[in-house]
Amino acid sequence: MEHDAQPPRQDRTEVGTPVPADDLAPARPRTPIIAFVDVSKSFGDNTIYAGMNLEVHPGETLTIIGGSGLGKSVCLKMLIGLLPVDSGRITVLGTDIGTADDEVLREVRRRVAYVFQGGALFDSMTVLENIGYGLREHTKMGDEEIRARAKACLEMVGLEEKDLDTMPASLSGGMRKRVALARSIAPQPEVILYDEPTTGLDPRNITRIGDMIKKLQRELQVTSVVVTHDMPTARKVSDRIAMLYRHRFPFVGTVQEMWQSEDPAVRDFIHGTLRRPPAAHGSHAKEHHGP
Repeated sequence: MEHDAQPPRQDRTEVGTPVPADDLAPARPRTPIIAFVDVSKSFGDNTIYAGMNLEVHPGETLTIIGGSGLGKSVCLKMLIGLLPVDSGRITVLGTDIGTADDEVLREVRRRVAYVFQGGALFDSMTVLENIGYGLREHTKMGDEEIRARAKACLEMVGLEEKDLDTMPASLSGGMRKRVALARSIAPQPEVILYDEPTTGLDPRNITRIGDMIKKLQRELQVTSVVVTHDMPTARKVSDRIAMLYRHRFPFVGTVQEMWQSEDPAVRDFIHGTLRRPPAAHGSHAKEHHGP
């Protein structure tokens, strides 16, 4: 008795055959856009980092928190090669920072914007000239294109075209911070580093800067690393938080995970009682801006 032909069993997936979503293996974690691997850094007898590891994922905002004077800003400066590591390895956008030559480092810094703690605007230049400085140095954009880009960047941070011809000395502290943000996004970076972005601001401007950081991350799809000791800002802007303590990051997790953590050091920091741990040889770590 003849039987109808049955289609062959597909025990193996042929090349080019779509695989049902339910059959797909879990996706592998994306390669970190920034990675610190077993990094150590000291200034003389003053140990800042000892065997520190940290990863930053593409598109996230990771905030580094910790007590004042522990060396959070040192992390950012090592990241872009302004300070060398004593040992270990740092990779940024696939580049090993420790072995990169000057030309490669310039390319990395073109793709990574750094918002300095005080804004670091050039006082002798107008807002337009400040925002356009990097564009003139690294692109072939003409005057009209630069002005248009600067105007668009100012509008993104809540300022107006009329502010382009203003001198920095005429701006309030909050406006200077926003101009610094506008300058950082003008070259269309892939990563933005924020060094204590709310220091010295009143509560209203602290809230405004936090909102700006979230807006830029959302609209520009950039990866952000924020250094702060201000917990309200960290809660507002972060996808994940890394807490610096005893020269490493013993806690890295989401805001919710941090608030649920039972780790005594994490609880103490949240409630404002964390004391600075003893530094090597009895000396205290400081926020270093250079060797």
